Amino acid sequence: MQKLLQKNDLKTIKMSDISIAYPDLKNSGATKSDIIGNWLIDWIKQGLNSKKLVPNTLLPSKAEFAYAFGVSVGTIQNALRYIEDRGYVESKQRIGTIIKDKNSQVFKKLTSKREIAIEKIKKYIISNNLKPNDSLPSSRVLAEITNCSANTTRLALEYLCKEKYLKHKKTNETGWFIQSTDFSIDEESKNETLVKKTENDLKEYITQNLKIGDRMPSHEELTKKMQVSIKTVHDALQNLVNEGILLTRRGRYGTSVIKMPDQSADETSIFAPAQDAAFYYYEKTQNTIRKMISENYEIGSKLPSISELSTKLDLSHNTIRKALQNLAKEGYLAFSRGRYGGTFVIDIPEEQSFKWIAVNPKYAQLYKTP
Repeated sequence: MQKLLQKNDLKTIKMSDISIAYPDLKNSGATKSDIIGNWLIDWIKQGLNSKKLVPNTLLPSKAEFAYAFGVSVGTIQNALRYIEDRGYVESKQRIGTIIKDKNSQVFKKLTSKREIAIEKIKKYIISNNLKPNDSLPSSRVLAEITNCSANTTRLALEYLCKEKYLKHKKTNETGWFIQSTDFSIDEESKNETLVKKTENDLKEYITQNLKIGDRMPSHEELTKKMQVSIKTVHDALQNLVNEGILLTRRGRYGTSVIKMPDQSADETSIFAPAQDAAFYYYEKTQNTIRKMISENYEIGSKLPSISELSTKLDLSHNTIRKALQNLAKEGYLAFSRGRYGGTFVIDIPEEQSFKWIAVNPKYAQLYKTP
């Protein structure tokens, strides 16, 4: 994995270092974000030309800009996105917004979800032979067509409007019209978002450091290793869960490796699917308690508390609670509140074996007696 530059390695500009007048946000027909965006471009260009600013320098935070200009953080976010589209800055999660050096590869930026959506919308326009003044489907329909979220699609449409390729009649969400098709399509654009990049880095980490059955580090530890946000780590881990590489369980058990990333798709994991495994886990706990009742308790007897059972069986409180609730539904237990309350045996279960084992059926075939 590529080692990323740390925030502490960069010089940060302070608001007090800005010597030119702040933008005038009054008496103008333009939006505040456009005014601030154009002011930032002029300030950066002047600063680079005069050597007062240098590439790979961090801008003040969005909150600092918002406080100084008397606007919302969202307005600053839109302004920074505006100048990033024009190549003056680039943003990095957990670092900030950096004045761009076009000759430097230190901050090579991954394709954003919005950029992917922009290219997909352009391709949709060309493939459907749409002309100026033709209408586009609603943003929701386009989100389904491009397989992007509704919010990402809306941001892509707004960008194309700013670039004068689309126009929007804001009476409703369906009012998107073609203004110009004089745009290029980036055929070499890679649909690799930061989440996808993190997902690939996690696969490499698992391959090099873990084996089946090992637990993954915590989100906080992975955030430091991957140099991305916790949200990005969470989304990447969820993708690996969906691919069947990881299994997530609540409580002390965390997230475990159940299949190696380089395992062939034709190979079948010895572990059951996560949903089946979770059901098996509760059934195993129920059978343990069921056996304990049949061997040690009589009708009317009071069971130990959930905390005591949790300690005795080395299981989480939630797992014990769920198993007891299921046994109550089966008619073996009853709950009573108050000073003399608790969990009481109302029927003695017969001993029974597990209904199934948490092994893939294809593997189970190997152990069937002839």
